[in-house]
Amino acid sequence: MGKGGNQGEGATEREAPIPTFRWEEIQKHNVRTDQWLVVNRKVYNVTKWASRHPGGHRVIGHYAGEDATDAFHAFHIDLDFVGKFLKPLLVGELAPEEPSQDRGKNSQIIEDFRALKKTAQDMNLFKSNHLFFLFLLAHILVMESIAWLILFYFGNGWITTIITSFILATSQIQTGWLQHDFGHLSVYKKSKWNHLAHKFIIGHLKGASSNWWNHRHFQHHAKPNIFHKDPDVNMLHVLVLGEWQPIEYGKKKLKYLPYNHQHQYFFLIGPPLLIPIYFQYQIIMTMIVYKNWADLAWAISYYVRFFITYVPFYGFLGSILFFNFIRFLESHWFVWVTQMNHIVMEINEEPYRDWFSSQLAATCNVEQSLFNDWFSGHLNFQIEHHLFPTMPRHNLHKIAPLVKSLCAKHGIQYQEKRLLRALLDVIRSLKKSGDLWLDAYLHK
Repeated sequence: MGKGGNQGEGATEREAPIPTFRWEEIQKHNVRTDQWLVVNRKVYNVTKWASRHPGGHRVIGHYAGEDATDAFHAFHIDLDFVGKFLKPLLVGELAPEEPSQDRGKNSQIIEDFRALKKTAQDMNLFKSNHLFFLFLLAHILVMESIAWLILFYFGNGWITTIITSFILATSQIQTGWLQHDFGHLSVYKKSKWNHLAHKFIIGHLKGASSNWWNHRHFQHHAKPNIFHKDPDVNMLHVLVLGEWQPIEYGKKKLKYLPYNHQHQYFFLIGPPLLIPIYFQYQIIMTMIVYKNWADLAWAISYYVRFFITYVPFYGFLGSILFFNFIRFLESHWFVWVTQMNHIVMEINEEPYRDWFSSQLAATCNVEQSLFNDWFSGHLNFQIEHHLFPTMPRHNLHKIAPLVKSLCAKHGIQYQEKRLLRALLDVIRSLKKSGDLWLDAYLHK
């Protein structure tokens, strides 16, 4: 019968052992055409899947060759559902002797952060109050109604036009904060419901694209303040940020603009132009180039509604000017709030920190108050929002004391400022970076 004999038709075949890999091998797979990443010690080849990733191919590619466990858990609310997409991509696991963390990251910080997240879950801090978000939506719609009523009853004079513009700019910025909540899946339990609401709010109420926002904003969250990975710090040579970039530009004698004056020309090209020029163009081109026809339809519905509402008061050309003045006002508000938490922090090339440490290095908070919470859409709790992006904003203040304690335990700086100081620090940081560039340009 031969060696071993006949085991019979009913014998169970042994499954082939799963391949194991060392970090040295995994880190080689970190280019666009060859991307591996690790989640919970499992190794996945996401090269082909990246182009279909709902958050965009770049955000998943930013973790190629790395442990992406905490980022994976931070961005997804239905882990069983997304796990089905990961299963076919499995190519192996970490070798038993390999640490779970790559590049010598602090395992104790990682363990403590995961325990903190478990505490937040036990405290139901990831459960949203739907009435809170309904109130936010209602106060946006009320502002839009008041703006129309002012023009209807008092006419389109200069005073009423300016008042109405400020009301509509306020409505638009608050809509921006609200779409941010749905974009982060922090309102409903089901991702699908959040996505649908997100498309309505960012599309019909703002005239923007949910896909554009997802692909851009999640990169920022995945690798905040990292050059070539966070689009918010890639300023196309207009500004030099942090300490590393200005010195490198200075050494290479790069002078696209007089960066030692950037703290002054920032007032002319930053707050006034970001939304009405740069974002407006980028959003429209993204929808057309990538054929996001559903997003385009939602955006068109916003413009149709806006012009139907205001052409009777201002005519077509007047309505275009009115629209752009609203965007101009909104842009100032948006730029100052979003930059006061990040542009003043460390901005560098990839330092390969753990999730907790990387978010604390790139973010700071502004003191809590009813006004600050409303004014910033709770982005005054930027640290907690970055650590737990799916946590509803009304719960961020509850987890903040525990985050502070964890920072104190590990000697990590937790920065919290008054609103005025945070705004002034934007200019101070720009001047500091500009001076570093000039010194390197002249002397190195």
